[in-house]
Order: sequence, then structure tokens, then C-alpha cells
Amino acid sequence: MTDWSQLSHAYGSAEDIPGLLERISSDPSAELWNDLWSALCHQSSVYSASFAALPSLTAIAEEEDHKERLNALMLAGAIMAGAEQPHGAGDVREKYAGEVAALLRVANEHLRTPTDRIEYIYLLEAVLALEGVPVWSQDLAWGLVNEEYEVSCPGCETSLFIVIGEYGYFSTSGDYAVEGNVDKRSLRPAVPRDLKGIGRRLHSVALADGRDDVAAAMTYLFGRAVCPDCGTDFAVADQVAARV
Repeated sequence: MTDWSQLSHAYGSAEDIPGLLERISSDPSAELWNDLWSALCHQSSVYSASFAALPSLTAIAEEEDHKERLNALMLAGAIMAGAEQPHGAGDVREKYAGEVAALLRVANEHLRTPTDRIEYIYLLEAVLALEGVPVWSQDLAWGLVNEEYEVSCPGCETSLFIVIGEYGYFSTSGDYAVEGNVDKRSLRPAVPRDLKGIGRRLHSVALADGRDDVAAAMTYLFGRAVCPDCGTDFAVADQVAARV
């Protein structure tokens, strides 16, 4: 039996979490989920109560409701992405191995169901978080959903936007969304057969799941860019990883 009074979340004692979880289970709403996220994964920080909520999130994820399953998987993934933070909950991957395995199974199954692009990317990130994959368990959706990554040039340290999406595929140091005439340098996508490691895996998984749009984005994320200010050529993924 969990003694929630001995656990904490972003705002102090976790005594209120059981009631919040019960209300979500019986009559879920966006407001309740926002309250739970804010308490258990505030600005990506996690707490002892965050992991104690995993059994309840697993139960919700195993239900048939598509929306609630997605909410539970995304929050559980975000919590597990912070497993290496100082949180006072001990070895959470060992303690909650059963829940993590169940959540991972459901997340992988859900990837293969028809979902929109944004849902798919968040689910893919949740899979990586549940597996314990570094960097991309926190930074995959950040850029692909917003269609831009902010990185530093490894040559001159200028802040750059790496744009992958509706505006095009380029690097720039200018405010491309507001200014019409900024210096842009086209990204060079990786050739799929040349992808290695996590890039190859993510590209292959997206293709297998019928998400050609996400697979194409992966070739740019794991491709190369040029800094428009100093001309340095660099691997996009390396500079995303350097932020961590």
C-alpha cells in the first residue's frame, strides 16, 4: 500500500494524487490531466510521487478508450524519461519493471493503429522513454511536432533554427516565421540506407507503421546542416544531442 503522505510532487505533499487519479479514472477531463501533469512532470522534472503513479497509469493505458490510453502513455513516457533525475524514488526501472513492460507493450501496439502525425510522434517518444533511450526520449517530439529544433552551431556557437516541416527544410539564424528575407541553407537529408543506430531504427519503424511523413522527417533530423553565419557543416542530430 502506497503511503502518499511520504511522497512529494511539484507542489509538496502527494496526498492529493490518489483522489486526482480516481477522478481521472471515473470522469476524465483535460483539466484533470493537466493538473496531474503539472504535479507529476512539471517542466520535465519528476518526483517520488511520479513513479508511484505508474500502476494507475498502466491500468488506464490498458483500457479501451483511445484518448485516455494516449494520455496515460504520454504521461508515463514523460515520467520515465526523467528516471535518471534525482527524485528520491530509488531504482524505478527495477521497482516498476512490470508496469514499464506493460506500458511499453501497449505503446508499441498503439503505434500500429491509425493515429495522426502528432500522436504518432509523441507515442514514439514514449516508447523510447519506456525503453530508457537517452536524448530522443525527451527531444524527439520537441522538434518534430513544432517542426523546428533550436541548436547551437558547433563552429561559431550562433543560435540556429533547424526547420523540418511546413516552412521547408533549412537552417537559419534569422526569425524565418516573421521576417521574409532571412539567410537559409538547405538541409541535406540522410540517404536511408546510410542511416545507422537510432536514426536507422526510427526511420525503419516509421516506415513499417505506414508513417512515411515521419520517416521522411527522420532523414532530415539525422542528416546534415550548414551554418549560414560561418559555413560550418554539421550533423543535425549531434547538435540536438549536445543540448542535453
